[in-house]
Amino acid sequence: MAHRDANRRAAYWRHVRRLTGLLLALWLGVTFAVIFFARELAGLTLFGWSVSFYLAAQGAILIYLAIVGFYALRMRRLDARFGEDSHGG
Repeated sequence: MAHRDANRRAAYWRHVRRLTGLLLALWLGVTFAVIFFARELAGLTLFGWSVSFYLAAQGAILIYLAIVGFYALRMRRLDARFGEDSHGG
């Protein structure tokens, strides 16, 4: 029984680490892309503002909020799937 619990806990943390790594890579990609491509994006306009300004001021923040929301939703599903208690132990 203890072996089964150890396997479930290991699988749970493997999923958590994979999800966290993927979302951190997305966060880094969004942050890097906005900065790296700012000059190219400055030539494009969206609602009267340059796209680089829009992404830096609004778009990236909305993507970050979407990442946090997706993480919370996915973690809730993982906790339910693996029977983890979100309050510890």
